[in-house]
Amino acid sequence: MDAELSDATAALFRSWDQLRRPIWMFDPWSREGVYANPAALTLWGAESREELLARDFSNLSAAVVARTERLMRATADGSELSERWTFYPNGAPVTVQATISSFALEDGRIVLLFEAAPADVEAEERRAVEALRHTSTPITLFDADGRRLFANPAAHAAYGDVEGGFVDHFADRDDGETLLAAALSGGSSGGMREMMTDEGLRWHHVDARTVLDPVTGATGVLLNEQDVTQRVVAETARATAEQTAAMFDARQRFLTEMSHELRTPLNAVLGFSELLTQADLEPAQQDQSRRIHEAGQRLSLLVESMIAEEAVPVASVETMSETVRADDAATDEISALQVLYVDDNDSNRALVTTILSVQGIICATADDGRQGLEMARSQVWDLILMDIQMPVMDGVEATRAIRALPGAAGRTPIVAVTANTLPEQLVEYAEAGMDDVLGKPVNILGLLEKVDFWSRPRESDEIGDVEAVCAA
Repeated sequence: MDAELSDATAALFRSWDQLRRPIWMFDPWSREGVYANPAALTLWGAESREELLARDFSNLSAAVVARTERLMRATADGSELSERWTFYPNGAPVTVQATISSFALEDGRIVLLFEAAPADVEAEERRAVEALRHTSTPITLFDADGRRLFANPAAHAAYGDVEGGFVDHFADRDDGETLLAAALSGGSSGGMREMMTDEGLRWHHVDARTVLDPVTGATGVLLNEQDVTQRVVAETARATAEQTAAMFDARQRFLTEMSHELRTPLNAVLGFSELLTQADLEPAQQDQSRRIHEAGQRLSLLVESMIAEEAVPVASVETMSETVRADDAATDEISALQVLYVDDNDSNRALVTTILSVQGIICATADDGRQGLEMARSQVWDLILMDIQMPVMDGVEATRAIRALPGAAGRTPIVAVTANTLPEQLVEYAEAGMDDVLGKPVNILGLLEKVDFWSRPRESDEIGDVEAVCAA
């Protein structure tokens, strides 16, 4: 290289060659030595400059690479830094106090210039030992075989004074073996691990990386640990709570679907069988109708038991003669009523229409919430009976839209007719503007009582809401 140097640079190098202070240059990008004076050759244990510059520095640790790159940035403006460095020439540790600066070579490369002096090791080591003594982070140095060489007080507090190997710290020893091998292969490795501490099993975030023992120069592994047990417990509790909430939501959805799918056909079975028991049938046919109705009632009780939820309280099914004991005046009053029933199930529509028609009540029907909204917009009804689960527009959405209509149409009483009667669903109905709930399966007495109550004039303080009715 000397033949390529200018006279000025060659003269500078010759002057450095006369100094007793070790001076050398290092290219952090190519990781090659560039120059060393005789004092530096002695420090590095090299027989000649050519032998030193031919050494392979490509396998530097990630920490050293990061440190040299930082030095390049910090000295790019011509600044100098003074730092304590430990080198390992021929495997033996040498500690110096180095003054580092940037130097521009004639070929355009910018390299680091090191000027070494005996280090004030004692003062800095005292500070380092004090820092290790008081840090709450367990720090342990192991040799390449996983034997413990050094542990700071936090590590002793975590694992005790008993000599133990690297893998002895881990609840899963196989995982410890894998982590040690990964660290020795170069770089660092780690992550969340369950550790065997004196307090029992604890979750630590660990970082294991290859280092050189500053006493022997041999390869070792430095293990840094941070106790994150509280965070793991908190996250586990949060995940458990979220899972519980999800399971509850799934259960509620299941109950809603089960209630709707089972009660809807039961509604038709119980309603029509009750009508048949009141019809003028032959005794044998009347007995068969009664048996069908009783079987439907038993099935209804079974459904209630299966979904394990209380539905909206509804009156017991009674005979037609017990249901309708109105005098002619009352019949005349009811006969003038006009009711809109919105339900996507044709059996339900047929049942309610039949029951109300027997009482002289005019009952129009709509197949979904959107049709119901249009019929409510075009005519003022005495009462709207509203199913909840419907295609196109459900009952809750339709109720909100009706309540937004101007004038008397927006004030029409609305009673939900539904099998979905869980507490949170009742709250939703009330918030949407529904006045009351009639549970499915529909029975004659319950239906007529709701129609009578909500279709007659009343003072404002007589009107309750869904939540109050359900709480009664």
